[in-house]
Amino acid sequence: MIRHVVSWKLAEPDAALRGEQAAEVARRLNALMGVVPELRAVSAGANVAHPDANWDVTLVADVDSLEALEAYQVHPAHKEVGAYLRSVVESRVAVDFEF
Repeated sequence: MIRHVVSWKLAEPDAALRGEQAAEVARRLNALMGVVPELRAVSAGANVAHPDANWDVTLVADVDSLEALEAYQVHPAHKEVGAYLRSVVESRVAVDFEF
């Protein structure tokens, strides 16, 4: 199994608006469960503490293999979420590891 962990810092300078955007990102990512067949588990959430220091939203997703991760990356529903993300993101960090 591969665990795909991604965190995003959003570009919005206003903390309240950034929080709303982070919640929307998390909602869209969580909605991929049951839509993208390669996903075994998905958990995404907006940061709730230390907004000036922490990243704004994080995704933890589990897939069976690196091939499944690649299939997830190119799935049309994931690409749609990615388009929204690119419209609000300042930076991204990710780690993929076996477990």
